[in-house]
Amino acid sequence: MTSWMRKTMVVSAGLALVLSGCGNKAEVSQADESAGKIKVVTTFYPMYEFSKQVAGDHAEVVALIPSGVEPHDWEPSAKDMATLKDADVFVYNGIVEGWVEDALSSAANSDRIVVEASQGISLMEGTEDEHEHGDNGDHDEEENDAEEEGHEEEGHGLDPHVWLSPVLAQKEVAAIQAALEQADPAHKDDYKKNAEAYIAKLQELDQEYRDGLKDVKHREFVTQHAAFGYLAQEYALTQVPISGLSPEQEPSAGEMAEVVKFAKEHEVKTIFFETLVDPKVAQVVADEINAKTDVLNPLEGLTEDDIKNNLDYIGIMKQNLQNLIKALNE
Repeated sequence: MTSWMRKTMVVSAGLALVLSGCGNKAEVSQADESAGKIKVVTTFYPMYEFSKQVAGDHAEVVALIPSGVEPHDWEPSAKDMATLKDADVFVYNGIVEGWVEDALSSAANSDRIVVEASQGISLMEGTEDEHEHGDNGDHDEEENDAEEEGHEEEGHGLDPHVWLSPVLAQKEVAAIQAALEQADPAHKDDYKKNAEAYIAKLQELDQEYRDGLKDVKHREFVTQHAAFGYLAQEYALTQVPISGLSPEQEPSAGEMAEVVKFAKEHEVKTIFFETLVDPKVAQVVADEINAKTDVLNPLEGLTEDDIKNNLDYIGIMKQNLQNLIKALNE
């Protein structure tokens, strides 16, 4: 063997050891980063965002439902079930995720803390006739008490979209805070501090909505599906949905005609559609009354553009506010 070949073999062996060492260091670094952190598994975007804000640096927070995926009809894969089984804390909204009960049973973990973030919030009925216009979502205390006793499936008519009210979002954040404190009492003070800081931002957002919508010209808005009932109730607006609680729900010809009639009578000039769902239904109504369309985002998942523009819950809710103000002042 020549001297040149010996030198080449030595250099190659040394390089392999260096690269191997770098790889091991990267693996160790990743392991160290997650070591000692609790694992928080969430369902869709608002639950992920709220959990991440409370957790700070003390938890690894993941979302089961990917960005850009509409959550109403999503079902977990075998890999998702494994992720759920390993969770220290599992956070879901309630009603939207009809698969949760079966999944928790199949991926049993007696140490896992489960938090239904909307538990304890009085849920609104999505009535059989979503087009009883003029109702901004108010319902009596007797209904509230009945709803608090247990959440029904979305198909039974309870509205899950509580996260779209900045006021009710604060309650969901507080529920998540309590779960993280229970799972990781050593960092209880930090979870409390983080939750209080984020709730303060939600309170500012609420005040922006109150100020921005206080003196608008109109108080009725038409949406593609009935996602904004809690927001409408909070700020004395009237939501007029073309279809029901699920974005996949197709309106009948009679329902479409009724919405068109309402929009004409109330001089509605903007029909709102949403991200993640085909806007064709909203466009049909808009074309019928010679109106334009605009986005009112139900925040059920981020789009690629949202991620690219570093938008989050508060940023998108502010966009929603500006779009509402513009439409309601036309």
